[in-house]
Amino acid sequence: MELGRAFIFVNGEIRNLAVIKDRIQPGDLLVAVDGGLRYLQRLGLQPHILVGDLDSVGLVQIEPLQNAGVKVFRFSRDKDETDLELALQMPEVMEARQILIVAALGGRLDHTLANIGLLTRPALLEKDVRLEDGATEVFFIRSVGVIQGEPGDTVSLLPYHAPAAGIWTEGLKYPLVGETLYPDVARGVSNLLTARRATVHVQSGLLLCVHTRKGEDVL
Repeated sequence: MELGRAFIFVNGEIRNLAVIKDRIQPGDLLVAVDGGLRYLQRLGLQPHILVGDLDSVGLVQIEPLQNAGVKVFRFSRDKDETDLELALQMPEVMEARQILIVAALGGRLDHTLANIGLLTRPALLEKDVRLEDGATEVFFIRSVGVIQGEPGDTVSLLPYHAPAAGIWTEGLKYPLVGETLYPDVARGVSNLLTARRATVHVQSGLLLCVHTRKGEDVL
């Protein structure tokens, strides 16, 4: 049976934890990736799964979690995959229809770029998978994408690796009407929502959507 949503908490940066808290509902799968456990603890929540090399989690924290029924998967630090990549391979995670990866933006640029690249994994093609830090969400649009926010939010549409063609938008200040965006041209940067919901259609290519909510950052 397919789960509704999985929240994966990574050991990166969160700019507005309250936004994340408001989105978590009973029945959501909660996964802590190594030091991402600290964010769940700040929310007063317990993960269903803890995964990674756990170099940021002390043994004194692991035993109580195991006793409480948390599934703990500990891997060697000498591995080819990142901890987030391992989390995305968990069968429980792959059963979810929607996957929200929290605190995977900011900090080290190489980690951020690698995390964005993970969203293109073939196993995730049929799922709604987004990176989220409470102020910005990042996801790929392959045919149709929906952006929900407030008028004035910033939306950037960036073609990934190759041109994206046949782009049609609704709900954005600067509409695209069957147009093509190119990786070496920054035309898709800094559009604006004009309503609480916008849609983006693309006929070919892959679009990276960066949706930044207006307002101040709040931890």
